[in-house]
Amino acid sequence: MVVKMVRTHLMGPLSWGRVKWMSLMGTGVLYLLLLSTCLGQDTEDWQYEECKLSRSGPPATIVAIDEESPNGTLLVENMQINGVAEGPDRTISLSLRDNHDYWVILDPAKQALYLNSTGRVLDRDPPSYIQSIVVQVQCTNELVGTVISHEVRIVVRDRNDNAPHFQQPRYYVAVSELTPVGTTIFSGFWGNNGAKDIDDGPNGQIEYTIQYNPKDPTTNRTFDIPLTLFGSVVLRERLNYEEITRYLVIIQANDRAPYPSERSTATTTLTVDVLDGDDLGPMFLPCALVGNTRDCSPITYKASVLELTEPGKVNPLNVTPPIQAVDQDRNIQPPSERPGILYSFLIGKPESYADYFSLNRTTAELLLVKPIDRERYRRFDLVIKAEQDNGHPLPAFANLQIEVLDENNQAPYFLETSYHGYISEASPVGTTVATNTGLSAPLAIIALDNDVEETRDPQLQLSLDSYFHLFSVSSAGIRRYLTLLQPLDRETQDSYTFTLLASDGVQQSIPVTVVITVLDANDNTPTFANVSYNVDLFTDMMPGETVLQLSAVDSDAGPNGQVTYRILAGDQGHFLIGPSTGIITVAAGVELTVGRSFALTVEATDNGQVPHRRSSITTVYIEVLPPNNQSPPRFPRQQYSLEISEAMRTGATLLNLQAVDRERDPIAYKIHSGDPNGHFALQQNTGHLVLDKPLDRESVDYYSLVVTASDGHPDGTSSVTVNIVVTDVNDNDPLFDSSLPVNLTVIEEQDHAYVGQVKATDPDLGASGQVHYRLVNHQKLFSINATGAIRTAVPLDREIKGHYFLIVEAWDGAENPRRSRLTLLVNVLDVDDNSPTFTQQTYNVILPENTPKDTVILQLKAIDADLSPNLTYRIRSEGLDQEIFQLFHINLVTGELSVREVLDYEALSDSEPTYTFTVEASDVEGSMPPGLASVTVRIMDMNDFSPVFSQSVYRGAVAPNAVKGTIVTTVMANDSDPAGTPAGLVRYRVDQEAHPYSASIFDVEEKTGNVVTRVNLNEEPNLKFSLVVVAYDNGEPTKENTTLVEITVLQPSVIPVFAQEEYRFPPVSEEAAVGTPVGSIMAAAVNQTMVYSIIEGNEGGVFTLNETTGMISTAKPLDYEANSSYVLRVEADSMRVVSSNLRAPSKTNTAKVVIDIQDENDHPPVFTRSLYLGGVAEDAKTFTSVLQVQALDRDTGNYSSMMYRLIIPPPAGKDTKDSKDGFVIEPYSGVVKTAIMYRNMRRSYFKFEVVATDNYGQGHSSKAEIVVSVVNQLDMQVVVSNVPPTYVEKNKNKLLSILERYIQEQIPGAKVVVETIGPRRHGDGMEQEDYTKSDLMIYAIDPLTNRAVSRQELHKFLDGKLLDINKEFQPFLPPGGRILEIRTPELVTSVKRAVQSVGYTEGALLALAVIIIICCVPAILVVIITYRQRQAECAKTARIQMALPTGKPGGGTANNLYEELGDNAVRGYGQHETQQLLRPSLLRPEELSMESGIDPGQDYYTQDYYNYDHGYDLPQYGSRRKLISPSGLYDEYGEVVVDEDGSYYYSPQESDGEHGSKKRRIKLVVDREYETSSTGEDSLPETQRSRLPSTLNSHANVNGSIYVAQNGSIIRTRRSVNTTGPTHTNMNNNFKPTSPVFSSRLAKHFKKLEKMAATLEERVPLSNPRTAADGGCNTLSTFKSPVTVATALATSSFLKTDNSKTLNTFNTRQSSVSLGSSSTSNTGTESLASKSNLLKAAQGGTEQPQSSAERDELKEGERESRVDCSNDEDDDNGLVMREPLECPSDRTQSDEEELWMGPWNSLHIPMTKL
Repeated sequence: MVVKMVRTHLMGPLSWGRVKWMSLMGTGVLYLLLLSTCLGQDTEDWQYEECKLSRSGPPATIVAIDEESPNGTLLVENMQINGVAEGPDRTISLSLRDNHDYWVILDPAKQALYLNSTGRVLDRDPPSYIQSIVVQVQCTNELVGTVISHEVRIVVRDRNDNAPHFQQPRYYVAVSELTPVGTTIFSGFWGNNGAKDIDDGPNGQIEYTIQYNPKDPTTNRTFDIPLTLFGSVVLRERLNYEEITRYLVIIQANDRAPYPSERSTATTTLTVDVLDGDDLGPMFLPCALVGNTRDCSPITYKASVLELTEPGKVNPLNVTPPIQAVDQDRNIQPPSERPGILYSFLIGKPESYADYFSLNRTTAELLLVKPIDRERYRRFDLVIKAEQDNGHPLPAFANLQIEVLDENNQAPYFLETSYHGYISEASPVGTTVATNTGLSAPLAIIALDNDVEETRDPQLQLSLDSYFHLFSVSSAGIRRYLTLLQPLDRETQDSYTFTLLASDGVQQSIPVTVVITVLDANDNTPTFANVSYNVDLFTDMMPGETVLQLSAVDSDAGPNGQVTYRILAGDQGHFLIGPSTGIITVAAGVELTVGRSFALTVEATDNGQVPHRRSSITTVYIEVLPPNNQSPPRFPRQQYSLEISEAMRTGATLLNLQAVDRERDPIAYKIHSGDPNGHFALQQNTGHLVLDKPLDRESVDYYSLVVTASDGHPDGTSSVTVNIVVTDVNDNDPLFDSSLPVNLTVIEEQDHAYVGQVKATDPDLGASGQVHYRLVNHQKLFSINATGAIRTAVPLDREIKGHYFLIVEAWDGAENPRRSRLTLLVNVLDVDDNSPTFTQQTYNVILPENTPKDTVILQLKAIDADLSPNLTYRIRSEGLDQEIFQLFHINLVTGELSVREVLDYEALSDSEPTYTFTVEASDVEGSMPPGLASVTVRIMDMNDFSPVFSQSVYRGAVAPNAVKGTIVTTVMANDSDPAGTPAGLVRYRVDQEAHPYSASIFDVEEKTGNVVTRVNLNEEPNLKFSLVVVAYDNGEPTKENTTLVEITVLQPSVIPVFAQEEYRFPPVSEEAAVGTPVGSIMAAAVNQTMVYSIIEGNEGGVFTLNETTGMISTAKPLDYEANSSYVLRVEADSMRVVSSNLRAPSKTNTAKVVIDIQDENDHPPVFTRSLYLGGVAEDAKTFTSVLQVQALDRDTGNYSSMMYRLIIPPPAGKDTKDSKDGFVIEPYSGVVKTAIMYRNMRRSYFKFEVVATDNYGQGHSSKAEIVVSVVNQLDMQVVVSNVPPTYVEKNKNKLLSILERYIQEQIPGAKVVVETIGPRRHGDGMEQEDYTKSDLMIYAIDPLTNRAVSRQELHKFLDGKLLDINKEFQPFLPPGGRILEIRTPELVTSVKRAVQSVGYTEGALLALAVIIIICCVPAILVVIITYRQRQAECAKTARIQMALPTGKPGGGTANNLYEELGDNAVRGYGQHETQQLLRPSLLRPEELSMESGIDPGQDYYTQDYYNYDHGYDLPQYGSRRKLISPSGLYDEYGEVVVDEDGSYYYSPQESDGEHGSKKRRIKLVVDREYETSSTGEDSLPETQRSRLPSTLNSHANVNGSIYVAQNGSIIRTRRSVNTTGPTHTNMNNNFKPTSPVFSSRLAKHFKKLEKMAATLEERVPLSNPRTAADGGCNTLSTFKSPVTVATALATSSFLKTDNSKTLNTFNTRQSSVSLGSSSTSNTGTESLASKSNLLKAAQGGTEQPQSSAERDELKEGERESRVDCSNDEDDDNGLVMREPLECPSDRTQSDEEELWMGPWNSLHIPMTKL
């Protein structure tokens, strides 16, 4: 490798500029020495280098490609694998492995990879899901046969090729109009219901916005989507159902592609239906609106009552209009919630109105209470109030005037016998009929009633007998007016005649005739018969001779129908036309020439008013022909029209037809056609048309006669058309249609029921043909409308009258109408309108058991009010148990209820058998619901069983000294009667008479049957007693049974005796297995074998007792938490007694056993919550309590004692040892406290876990999650209340739960946190405190975002519900306590005031600005001069650069912004360094692009990348990263300090690894020549300086720049270097100059971030300091500015060769990138290493090998810049290593050029773009 390296260096191009000859010779000698050293080595080692990568960095090659890339897209240009793959000198062979689906094509010659997408598409999205392609490039070393595989990972980047798609075509939501503003009304887009976009990253993220809807423009201001990512629709304006009931909201969903122009969208419609709410009160009808408002004009109801009228005759009183009020909220849903209206009198005059009138509360019917004397009261003025029955606070009011009338004994009458009115056919609907043709005055119809004074409104009802669909009459007033209801057409009907009738409710007036004439309006246009006319003329036509007579018809009347003619064009002065006649004649002095033609345009205009005149045109074509001596006669007109009455007499002359013959030949006239029946005659010689036969319009109403005139010559005939219209006269009676039935039927009890139809026709025209109908009789029962449909006016009752003879009269509308009548028979049909009714609604039957089968137990009876009912009875089956049908039966006809079978009470399952069912009676032929009744049958027990003992004889044994109450034996009897009934309840007693002595010693317990001793025994052994026990029940009658009990007194020797009366064993573990021995009991008796048993305390069978050994063991698993102690009672009996089934309890053969259970740690802790939400203020001090967690354990003692600890993951990108946890927890209380400061971290949050371990940390554990959000007062609101802080503190938890519930209505799961509780602050600056009131400062955490809810939203959520919150606060506050307001913290308001106060100093600032400008003029001149000097320097350095040989630079511009700012130590190949990001406070949020997937104003995200310990963790472009843990503070974030001598130093913050070392600082000075900045060398600990070699160290540090922000924050940048491969023992220096374009970008994005001036290092003596004889060492710290490279300064210093001048070489941490960037430990044989080695060779310095430990120390913390001052001659000729220099004139970059952040820079994968 050394030979190869030397060969590479010797053969490589020189790129380090001009060198001195001596330096070159020194370099050659160095390489010769190295070459001679390696001659003994194997020269064939290079064969093993084949198939290896020639590049540095990780072995994996990672590239990125856009989805849908075309076929043949270049993936990898060169794999950089050593060796030749093709040709005669081939050393390797390449192939692909794991090439699934053959997406990759390999070109072995070029070592290039291409995309193979022929016939398919590389799609990252579903359903393909091709997110990455991994192949292996297998290389076979043909020289040695080894095989190496190189992994190639192709990351498929997403393209925005899919548009969002809504899951539903439309969405719907219904919202009440009472919904408060700010409420979320629709959240249906959340989850899977909204829009989806299958793209990835921002291309797949959906934002929702409301679009403008031109059809519903109010939606944009009514609704809003404040959180576009969630799509929840929020109400912005209050809804009003009365104005708008539906909104159509157009919702647009768009993805978040980086460029707005590339975003795809989809739209849907959200239909928002507004539900009516009870926000309005009632209103009285009818409602006349006031102007454009929604308010009703005051309404006055009127009523009248006759004096001295009895209430029963007139109630309810007729009110005009009827009193009615409705709720203005007419559509409240459901209808059951709509309030009712209640009516009442509010006030009235005279005050005694309540004695005479009452108002129904619900129906508003006006009732007369008692007769009124008109001499006392003539009028009542009342005010009616209408209010809702639900207590709505908005009532409505109306006036009611009641007139007291004289007795109604006179009929109304009209002042006129007839009325004639006029109306224009052009009048709109609502026009009043006028009394004259000028339409200047309305037609007033006056009807009076002598019962009422003439000056007062008689309140009559006027009705029209016909045309009521065209005209209506006003309802009130002395003068009534007719108004138009539908448009009229005079040409259809020019007059209307009808009758008016006036009624006062009792009397009717004589009808009067009303004739309404329709006046003409110019609504018709004159119309010619033909569109054009053709006329032939002869040249011998004389002037004035008629050419043609035109006729245009106008249907209008008067001037509107008079037509005037004129020629518009084409006459050329040859023709004239009569203005009124339309006759076209030849003009005087005109000579017609053969062959000429004319086209006359003739206009016909009516004579209506000028603005409204109508006209039409026609064309007359005239051809001039030669003279014709045999021309036919010519009629002056081509058509005649006339109207004649059908009543015209015969012989009357109708028309004189005269034709003109030019030759004056005699003319003969004849009717050619059109009169088949010969109704007309034409005089042959004179042309008079006369009526020959009577006409009948009803038969033929139109004739078109063709009349000819002939002069007798061939072709001497011409014709003319005569159109005759026959007009009508009223000569026909209305004729009823005989096809319609006259026998009609109607169903009873139906109002407005259809009865039948009559139809009469009158063939006459106009009013004479219009038929009207009326009923002659039964007018109150029936009604008939204009179409002849007859309906009932009131419901009919067939039971009152079954048929009616109804007379219908039809008459026409002529002035003298013709009438006809028709008699109809109407039969009223009976309907089943009554349901059967049982005589009782409930029947109760007691049925004794054992009742015989088919016994009738009940007679049911129902009655139907309808005629001839056919009633049937049955048991209702709906929802009924089938057992009922098996037990009972009902006769369908008679209604007899019987029992189907014999019932046995004891066999029934129920304790009290009762059967309840429903019977129904229905009319078989009816349709009414059946009548229902309830039947309850209770089965009565008859006590038919006696108790039965289980044994005939019971035997027992007893000790001779048994105490009183000792149980000897137990008897048991069963009764088959049902349990729980008196007949089935068994009791026991002793038969005292059977064995009196035994009955005195022994007794039986009444309920249990235990035979016990009544006294303490003292009987002789072997004595026997007999006892008769009786078992009896409580039935009726009582039944009983007996049994015998034999009792033997035992010998004392056979009664066992326990060793102790009570046993208490050691506690048994609850984890003991089943069968674990607990303890042993022991009893003894003489010559007896013991049998042990447990007689009490072992109900659950937890323990078992060995009956022979007495060992007690566990029989079931134990649980301390269920039962911690058991008390058993055991008994020992001899085998003889047991075998005889006897028991002999005594004091000695029973014992007590106490078993205690020992608790074990068998339950894990359980946290009270799975997620704890908390908050911490930015200014919170260390160890401030944040929240308290609690875990509970069902175990006891130490097993329930918790120890808590936190699991805080290390922040991404920080070494664990350097990170500092943000929180600590008190191990035993669970109180979480702060451990660091959180300044500038608002809107950040921490997520970690808490572990609770019981048994003080030695037992079981469980976890819970904790989320703590960083907040400040910008996120808080102050709840101000009028109670002292002590009350608030006392009830804090209850008050918080109330506030939390209202916030959770808007944000589910939100957590409310208290910041402070204190006295109310008020006054200027909030400096005054009032301890009678309190300020509760709170904020809320949103569990969805883990951040604080915004202050504005928090205020909106609470302030809008302040009244409701106060109601719930009342129980926890003193009387009168309440919340006064929700306000913003004083800190926020003071900042706002401070911003506003800035304006007061604008004048002073303006003056100061003028002064500054004046002072800056000299400075500007200095800048210009300096700029020119810098331009000259740039030009000089550029010339130096051009003179250097080209080569591959080892450095270059910073790969990304992290490198530029010196914080990009990414974990790389072969080493583990941490990645850090900038502090969020140093970047302006608005300069973050949305392309990164990071929202402006949010924190940065971090991402783990390649790690050889864990493999690949590929980030997705644009995806959200995990939040940076704030605990890992930026270690280069420091401050500027001032020393005692006035010098300025930069002091970075200490990291954890620097504790104990000397504090680093950098001196800051100004370099006047360059006006740029750099950092000097850091001071080092003594231990580290002692390890530095005396020669120039390969890890010399190059410090970056010091930036200061507006707020004084300091940031220091570092520079990156590359190192040689790992095989070298000497680490070479590499330079990585700053990109001027990048630096300019940095300066632009940091806006007002300014650099400090130049900095000089603070000198640190090295371990081998030089002496004074060395001449001293002047240290110059060079730096890189945003415009120039600092090596220019180094060059200029070097050219002034001086032994006392040295050059600082620089080195910073390698910016290693794990994916594609250069590694810190392997750079290959690149020119960078070559240049560094040549530099050292030229300097003559030798560098000692450096140990790995030393190298590791240099990796820790900051690399240092070291200076080596040498007096050797070689130093004067030392070679300076230079990098390509750039200045603004050499390279520029447009603003559109992209700057990529992130460690994937070399792959060109955009991660975050600024």
